[in-house]
Amino acid sequence: MVKLTIVGRVEDGLPLAQDQTYVNQEDNTSFLLYKQQAEFLLKQVSKDSLLHPKMTILLDHHSFHFLVEKKICYIALSDSSYPRKLLFNYLQNLNKELDKLDEKALIQKISKPYSFIRFGKIIGRIRKQYIDTRTQANLSKLNALRKQELDVVTEHLNDIIQRQQILGVLRSSNDCFNHLELTMSSGYFVKMDTSDDYYSRYSCSFQSKLDYDR
Repeated sequence: MVKLTIVGRVEDGLPLAQDQTYVNQEDNTSFLLYKQQAEFLLKQVSKDSLLHPKMTILLDHHSFHFLVEKKICYIALSDSSYPRKLLFNYLQNLNKELDKLDEKALIQKISKPYSFIRFGKIIGRIRKQYIDTRTQANLSKLNALRKQELDVVTEHLNDIIQRQQILGVLRSSNDCFNHLELTMSSGYFVKMDTSDDYYSRYSCSFQSKLDYDR
């Protein structure tokens, strides 16, 4: 079952629309967590951290799937048992529907998250067609897609998060060294703490040379 769908702008990672079916579940803790994870993935796509236009991101008993077309990212969450070919067929249909609207100018002007309400309603309408994989229509789609090869890269969400944490640490350490170059001539001492085995915490403490000499 498709449980969550978000459509966003790749340029800046702004979520444009979501399936209106789930708007009333904002108080649902699990839903909010999945939504935050989908928004995180959208941001990673916008930062070019996830370069492949089609990906499946594994998460416990669920999977995120995303498709990038014409600088728009379509993300959906489903049960891990949901047929992947059918899921990507769903995302491709969303792309076709957005093309039909021909709202490129409007999409560029949107500045508030999830304010493309019109497309949110379209997402809900199309999603209903993919709820039951056993309907004749979906079985026919699966049969037609059976021989089609999916060029999809698969990763685990935890690996992506860990990779971003490491990159963040490296950027922080680089900032420390850059600060060192700028401050050494002014008589400052830099102390680096790299005791954490996984480099999950870096600290730069700056102390006046006078205090250090004491």
